[in-house]
Amino acid sequence: MTHANALDRRGLLIAVGSFLLWGLMPLYWHMLKAVPSLQIVLHRIAWSALLVGGFLWWQQGRGWLRAALAQPRVWWMLGLSGVLIGFNWGLYIWAVNAGHVVESSLGYFINPLLNVLLGVAVLRERLTRVQWMSVAIAFVGVAWLTLRFGQLPWIALALAGSFALYGLIRKLAHVDSIPGLGIEGAYLFLPTVAWLVWSETHGQGGFFDGGYGAIANLMLVVSGALTALPLIGFAYAVRRVPLSVVGLLQYIAPTMQFLLGVFVFHEAFDRDRALGFACIWVALALFAIDGALRARRAGGTAPDAAKIPPGGEHPRMAVPLDSR
Repeated sequence: MTHANALDRRGLLIAVGSFLLWGLMPLYWHMLKAVPSLQIVLHRIAWSALLVGGFLWWQQGRGWLRAALAQPRVWWMLGLSGVLIGFNWGLYIWAVNAGHVVESSLGYFINPLLNVLLGVAVLRERLTRVQWMSVAIAFVGVAWLTLRFGQLPWIALALAGSFALYGLIRKLAHVDSIPGLGIEGAYLFLPTVAWLVWSETHGQGGFFDGGYGAIANLMLVVSGALTALPLIGFAYAVRRVPLSVVGLLQYIAPTMQFLLGVFVFHEAFDRDRALGFACIWVALALFAIDGALRARRAGGTAPDAAKIPPGGEHPRMAVPLDSR
């Protein structure tokens, strides 16, 4: 076995591990159900910012922030992406603890197709006929769920939309994945800590006075690691594994979330919901098969897989950083 092959295998294992961890995250947030969702996301932001900042300081020294911000327009773009990812995290945690795991998983099934539409609308990319068909079938699925249940699946669309916009900004910002996450955390850190302190001093928190309990406090701290480690692993793996493979692996997480919602949390999933989800799944299958065939014709890798931009995303935005 060559050294390159060993790196490929390691990258594949790390990619699978990252997606498995994201897929199991609803179980973790559910165990923190007694803690208000806003407090969970504030602690998640604060502890992950400390962990990522410490990791970058250890790896690159004090110059990492200046080097990352040297790129034009990065400072305000990452401020905006930080707000988007904070919103995404907050909505996701609330949705899990409010009994909407299945609809949350739908958002991350829809996300790759929204990425494609943003690529067309903003980056002037062109879609194949099969890709347009995939988007149309997915639209039918969302329309069916809306008409059948009287309202848009707004949680799924908000999660997918905020994360698609986040992926677009991270693609355009041209900064490496981990430093970018570090800058986003730096923007959010002080307001988050100020909010936590205000909550604790006004009787709305329970971290410092032991109101949440020692185990919950420890889990809030560990949530920072559970946020940062899969992102770091993903950034490592995406440069060593063909993006055609990563693009298929990314469906591990929402599939696991969906299965948890149905079989562990026993959320409603009747025939009408199944029909709507089936449209989304058919659209994704067509999209994935078309991408795999085009990658095979291109020589076994995704188009431009060797030219991953600094943010670590696919040039067609099919594989953004994950957020769960």
